[in-house]
Amino acid sequence: MKLFNTLTAILISLSCLTSAAAGRKPCGLLTDLVEHTDYTWQNGYASNVPVWQADDAIEPLQYVEIRSAWPSFSWIVPGEANATYQTAYRIIVADNPADAAAGRGNVWDSELVESRQSTAVLYGGSALQPRRNYFWRVKTLTGTEGESEWSDVKAFRTAATMSDYAACFYPQMKSLEHPVLVKSAGASTILADFGRDAFSQPLLTLTSDTGRDSITVHLGECLSDGRIDRNPGGTIRYHRYTFGLMKGTHTYRIKIRKDGRNTGRAAVLIPAYIGEVVPFRYCEIEGYGKTLTASDIVRETVHYPFDESASFFECSSDTLNRIWEMCKYSVKATSFLGIYVDGDRERIPYEADALINQLCHYGVDREYSMARRSHEYLLEYPTWPAEWILQAVMIAWYDYLYTGDSRSLKAGYEILKTRTLMQLREKNGLISTVTGLQTPEFAKSIRFNGKIRDIVDWPYGETDGFVFTAYNAVTNAYHYEALKLMNRIAAALNMNDDASYFEREAGQFLSRYNKTFFNGRKGYYVDGDTTLHSSLHANMFPVAFGMAPSGRTKRVMEFIRSRKMACSVYGSQFLMDALYEASDAEYALQLLTKTDDRSWYNMLRVGSTISLEAWDNKYKPNQDWNHIWGAVPANVIPRKLMGVEPLTPGFDRVRIRPQPASLSHARAVIPTIKGGISLEIENKNGEYRMQLTTPANMESEVCLPLLSEKYEVKSNGAVLKTSRLKGEPFISLGVLPPGTYTIEMKYK
Repeated sequence: MKLFNTLTAILISLSCLTSAAAGRKPCGLLTDLVEHTDYTWQNGYASNVPVWQADDAIEPLQYVEIRSAWPSFSWIVPGEANATYQTAYRIIVADNPADAAAGRGNVWDSELVESRQSTAVLYGGSALQPRRNYFWRVKTLTGTEGESEWSDVKAFRTAATMSDYAACFYPQMKSLEHPVLVKSAGASTILADFGRDAFSQPLLTLTSDTGRDSITVHLGECLSDGRIDRNPGGTIRYHRYTFGLMKGTHTYRIKIRKDGRNTGRAAVLIPAYIGEVVPFRYCEIEGYGKTLTASDIVRETVHYPFDESASFFECSSDTLNRIWEMCKYSVKATSFLGIYVDGDRERIPYEADALINQLCHYGVDREYSMARRSHEYLLEYPTWPAEWILQAVMIAWYDYLYTGDSRSLKAGYEILKTRTLMQLREKNGLISTVTGLQTPEFAKSIRFNGKIRDIVDWPYGETDGFVFTAYNAVTNAYHYEALKLMNRIAAALNMNDDASYFEREAGQFLSRYNKTFFNGRKGYYVDGDTTLHSSLHANMFPVAFGMAPSGRTKRVMEFIRSRKMACSVYGSQFLMDALYEASDAEYALQLLTKTDDRSWYNMLRVGSTISLEAWDNKYKPNQDWNHIWGAVPANVIPRKLMGVEPLTPGFDRVRIRPQPASLSHARAVIPTIKGGISLEIENKNGEYRMQLTTPANMESEVCLPLLSEKYEVKSNGAVLKTSRLKGEPFISLGVLPPGTYTIEMKYK
């Protein structure tokens, strides 16, 4: 036992090296896309017991279980010098900490592998055994700094049942929070404001001199006349609990009542070790005559592990800064179930919520396991809207693009092919949900019990008057996007015949689509094959998916601008994507920062601190005040405004194409699987300046906005040769190696 404790101390010390040393060795190690595999949790709280000692604990502990017999490994390559690329790596896996600490891979030693790959490197030894502890580490070679030190040792534990591939995920966490304000709200009534809404459980430390006192605790998301609103409407939450106090000073945990709707058969249930939660910002204690301080009132908030420091954004618009903070927080706050759901009303996963949540999560944290778990859940349990069935292909592609790990694509490939809805294609080459092709065999193929139907937007009042016909422009636009992405997915899996098939089908379908839905006389798209009505939706989706005919987008964009924000918070994802796709950055910024009742600012104005399900209560009377699909700026700001998107899987190459419009400055840290990208932009006094740092092993295609016909560009003081992008208002700087660059453009 003494030897084991000594080895444990060695392993712990390896994890506590100085930050200076950490810069010379790989860091950010992920096992099957999860970083903190070496920790355990006890009923939501991080424990001091490392995972390899979990069996020694008397009480149950929660921890990440690696369920793949051949997991993947990823790491951040060390090196700050410009043009630092990994040239080789060596991974060792051991079944004990001593061998790992000594650099011996008694389970597997990859030996030196000449490769630039630093994400999703597959374990290559014999199948890992169930219920075992393993320890791995990696060292790298780079062209600028030579051989690195060994990384810290990363421990993980396998599950009781193993398979060739299975996604893993964290247990749920709790954080203790105290109110930011405690004040009197009337006679013997105290109001505590936690500053932000959260899915939580309250803990109160209260005193009774007699043991005959009774109090009432109110929990709510919003106020009315300085008190918690007892009738907030919709699905805005309010709870009331009355109970007696024991004599003396004691801490009371308020047991949250079960809600029949969000704990039903289709809902995702809260883990038993966490206990039921309710979203609330305010806690009101009524009937208590003594003084309470912030230390007496505690909120246990439940969430997925979240790194607040992984992302950052600040710009010259205070409105946009506030919107960013709300949307970033929304990602953390709505992660309370460990799987993406649609808010508190139902707690059911839906593809549309998951797609937006996925992109937002990628934009604010270096975390990929929750998105993957949600996607694979929805492959098994799809929902009813036709467009959302099609979104499964988009979610799958983004998962691969951001992680570089193709195993989920491979595992779900046959299901993904059915999610293109090719089975609903009619003789005219378009798909339809109303022409009799939804047979029982079709439903079985997509794993849905019932019939799907077109949705366009949700709620239906947000469709901009969309006219539903047998052949729907929005559903068919999604179909094209699914075909296009299935071509890329098949190619990534080396299924060349399938790749050729989907490429051919996508090309032919695009021509067919524009022939059917693009109205040449109007110059923009109509809603269906038998109507002349044109909606925002019929136009923004083709632009977002790159379908508009070459040279014909001007009139389409004019129509899109004329419709303003005639879509829901869900539809706004694709409106914003369309605007940036068309390089209409100034109008996009106007929509991001506008302050009427159809805006993200309105969510703040009405008092919410988590994104809403709809723009305002009047647009969806039963809406949630905790709905992630309203947090679109959390992904639009990093992806589109700051312009950081992966071009190749795993961020081997990234595109840096900011579109800041009239912002005078903007700066951001954007997380990626290869490490954070730091980007700062200034545009004033006839000069455009970009400060860019990309992590080692990542190259970037950098573009600047074309702000003047005459200009000179310097990179780190040297004049840089540039080129204009054909048909787009951008200047290309070409491909830059990883590193730090000060890029200056002066207008002549």
